[in-house]
Amino acid sequence: MTILVTGATGNAGRQVVNELIALGQRVRAVTRDADRARFPAGVEVVQGDLTRPETIPFDGVTGVHLLTNAGANYAELLTGPDLVKRAEKAGVRRITVLWSGYRSPLEEAVTASSLEWTVLRPVDFMSNSLVWAEPVRREGVVREPFAYARSALVHEGDIGAVAAAVLARGGHGGRTYTLTGPESLSVPEQVAVIGAAIGREIRYVEQSEDEARREMLGAGRPAEVVDFLIEWKRDMPAEGYTVVGSVEDVLGRPARSFALWAREHAGAFR
Repeated sequence: MTILVTGATGNAGRQVVNELIALGQRVRAVTRDADRARFPAGVEVVQGDLTRPETIPFDGVTGVHLLTNAGANYAELLTGPDLVKRAEKAGVRRITVLWSGYRSPLEEAVTASSLEWTVLRPVDFMSNSLVWAEPVRREGVVREPFAYARSALVHEGDIGAVAAAVLARGGHGGRTYTLTGPESLSVPEQVAVIGAAIGREIRYVEQSEDEARREMLGAGRPAEVVDFLIEWKRDMPAEGYTVVGSVEDVLGRPARSFALWAREHAGAFR
């Protein structure tokens, strides 16, 4: 069967594509810029935009992986009901929804539909730590607020593997899975793990909330996105730092550790 993956060039979407290929599935990868996308041979690459549902080719597809945001900077996707109607009309049977931190029109439409749906709620992606790569290479330092905050951050490869298993094998309809790694780590602990992976000490400098806000705004992030990220880090909900076994329940193996992720990406920090 053919499975359609939206957001296919993103940190999680690319992993979903790779994991589906490993399971022997045919993949239709949807991206906003098909000419620049690079995927393994055999992947059908098409250009589409979730904000324009008519551009998403659901024809001939039995499973779909969808996002709840409209692209960069966590913008809310408002076209969810139309996307779901089109998927149902095309004969899609199974769908996964990648949560973005809030209840969305897409999630509401999917969970009220006739589709075999599964909502995936990953906490912080381990790949978000790549934002530290440049200052680590240049100065050997990481500057972040809220040293006390802990996260059960999840390997993006595990997100992809869970989505692929659900879409290819079924059996998870009507369920919502929080996806975490195997441990809860503070930012200083994450920094120490990366330091061990690259063989040198990295300094952690705790920013004030105002410093962090100015830095994110200066990097071009919209104010509402900055507010969301600051609030998430300042007062993280329990599901953000509580380790659960959903990855192992679905895949039959433990979730991958941050130490493993750091070794895989050590080159980015050197």
